[in-house]
Amino acid sequence: MLITSPCVISLSWRLEDAQGQLIDELAEPMEFFYGGDDLFAKVEQALAGQEIGFEISLALDPEEAFGDYDANLVCFESRAVLPENVSEGMQFEGLPEGAASENMPADIVYTVTEVYPEHVVLDGNHPLAGVGLRMHIRVRDVREATEEEIREGSVGETVFSVVTGAPPDEPLH
Repeated sequence: MLITSPCVISLSWRLEDAQGQLIDELAEPMEFFYGGDDLFAKVEQALAGQEIGFEISLALDPEEAFGDYDANLVCFESRAVLPENVSEGMQFEGLPEGAASENMPADIVYTVTEVYPEHVVLDGNHPLAGVGLRMHIRVRDVREATEEEIREGSVGETVFSVVTGAPPDEPLH
């Protein structure tokens, strides 16, 4: 079966920064909805019309991956509005209740980047924002999408999504 929209593809990959430093390696195949929001547009374009066994290496500029770093997504919050055990690396979906920062998006994940006695620094940028990436991708399987997958436009979590209230222990996939 050729990769055409909509379908579900299983991929494995090696993800590196622009200097070749390993960021993530997905040895066991993971499924993605092709024709939705599960993959970067440049990855979808490269996979169009391909089949099982296809391999490619792609360079992605920040705007083709997780976007440019936006200093406007960084804010300071009182430690009092965060859990007592707050530590660097913790992540929160949206700002905590009682947050003082105004005009900050409520629908993004904030990462604690610094902890001080009275306040913490929260960063709403993806951890890989502003980073050029190299992806070495291999197509492991291609199948028809189910009606539910087509309706949802996804097979589940978005690519590289880490949303927790604790330090991330898992790779970015």
